[in-house]
Amino acid sequence: MDASHYLDNEEKSVVIIMTSGPSTPQRCATPFYIAAILASMDAEVSIFLTMEGVKLAKRGVAAELTALEGGKTILEFMRDAKAAGVRLYSCRPAMPGHGMSDSDIIDEVDEIANASKMADLLLACDKSMYF
Repeated sequence: MDASHYLDNEEKSVVIIMTSGPSTPQRCATPFYIAAILASMDAEVSIFLTMEGVKLAKRGVAAELTALEGGKTILEFMRDAKAAGVRLYSCRPAMPGHGMSDSDIIDEVDEIANASKMADLLLACDKSMYF
């Protein structure tokens, strides 16, 4: 079967809203993995960490967390996504509820942003995903 009708080489943008965090580690690798694949296919990809997802942006958390025992750390998945061109945002309003301040945020985060940034990203994107 010819799959060419599924391919669309026009530039696309994808926003991944990530609410999953350390309490569900098995859900934390896949969004970064998918984001890296999409970015390598020339999509403009952003991941917006919000709710418990902001904990992944706290120094030391993603470096110690794995989705599978003995697997790559979530930080490694985040770095793979960043290397592919994914932009990473941390939700400023969600941070205080998890005892976080700007100085706690890992270097991989491109921007600490308000919910209005998330709204802008969602309104402008072609596709969105939620984890």
